[in-house]
Amino acid sequence: MQAYKTYARVQSTGELAIAHLPFAPGALVEVLVVGVERSAAEREAEWARMMQTVQALPQAATISDADIAAEIDANRSAS
Repeated sequence: MQAYKTYARVQSTGELAIAHLPFAPGALVEVLVVGVERSAAEREAEWARMMQTVQALPQAATISDADIAAEIDANRSAS
């Protein structure tokens, strides 16, 4: 039995679509849908990994603390 694991998000219509499966067109496959509940620690670890990725982007090296403060102030005053 060949198994393939992926993650997909249920659409607002309640439908789920999975593209680019590694099975031949017309192949009969068994589908098991299991909800994924992540713990707070898992969500925090995922957030930390994402922030490391963002901070490693070349664009991030050119942003100063003053730039960040100015953007925060601009957004606060726009509200």
